[in-house]
Amino acid sequence: MDYRKLGRSDLNISLIGLGTMTWGLQNTQDEGFEQMDYALQRGINFFDTAEMYAIPPSAHTYGTTERIIGNWFASRKNRDQVILATKITGPGLNWVRGGNSFIDKKNIQLAVEDSLKRLQTDYIDLYQLHWPNRGSYHFGRTWNYAPVFDVQKERNNFFEVLQTINELIQAGKIRHFALSNETAWGVTQWLRLSEEHSLPRAVSIQNEYSLLCRHFESDLSEISLNEDCGLLAWSPLCRGMLSGKYLHGARPKGARLSIETRPEHRLVPQADTAIKQYLDLATQHELDVCQMAIAFVNQQPFVTSTLIGATTMTQLQSNIDAISLTLSDEVNTEIERIRREFPAPF
Repeated sequence: MDYRKLGRSDLNISLIGLGTMTWGLQNTQDEGFEQMDYALQRGINFFDTAEMYAIPPSAHTYGTTERIIGNWFASRKNRDQVILATKITGPGLNWVRGGNSFIDKKNIQLAVEDSLKRLQTDYIDLYQLHWPNRGSYHFGRTWNYAPVFDVQKERNNFFEVLQTINELIQAGKIRHFALSNETAWGVTQWLRLSEEHSLPRAVSIQNEYSLLCRHFESDLSEISLNEDCGLLAWSPLCRGMLSGKYLHGARPKGARLSIETRPEHRLVPQADTAIKQYLDLATQHELDVCQMAIAFVNQQPFVTSTLIGATTMTQLQSNIDAISLTLSDEVNTEIERIRREFPAPF
């Protein structure tokens, strides 16, 4: 396993991180335990979760994944071997804190205490803001996100959040804080306020990034590299679409998009066409397409960790094996050709 520095912290996290959001719905607790045992054995020391998991989100599954991880810690007595990340839910889910899940001092304090209880731990290594209060261009809003908001109100909220994070760090309940599904404007504002007021600094940003979703490169990669705020790349297989299993309208039983309750903006004809080209490229070079896709993310200098998720041990083992794959110049050239033909397929 390879490791990279988490921002300006003293933590080195595994280049492949373990995503957990299927545990509690697609996966049982025993299966989650098996995945964690195996990942740790393979050198993965970074686990990522969130209070809103399992996914698809619902009142029934809320908090289930954190509870499974907490039960694993209690069973294995190995909390010190894992760098644990979780997230506070942003606005929009009516079953989270009575539908009032605006990210502010009150909700952060409540969410941290609840996560600590579910996770059966005294501290969280990395506490992330799952999505901005004001919204962003993520989750299918790429084409119609309108960044119209009260700038001073947002900055005041950022400052309150940073002060709250600082109090929690001083209390030993979290070690570092990070962003998720943020924009370039948002990241620069968070970093600026941290510097101006000597408050905790975001060590990472967790955004979607894959062969099919490369919005991060245009502006955020420059910020990540030059401000030591690396990407934790979620959905490197684009919700499993890059495997080809959803082509031609296929919906395998039990698969993520077969049980998803929310509209899926990624399922469009041009995405299928791009996926076919990536499948052909992998076949031509005798590569597993999923390993090729993960290796592509791993090789980016602005990536701190690539977050994989799996519902079977076979998938997990294969995805972790991608750590050993180095893409040839020829493959990378072909990837860029396909990207130019399909720069933003969804």
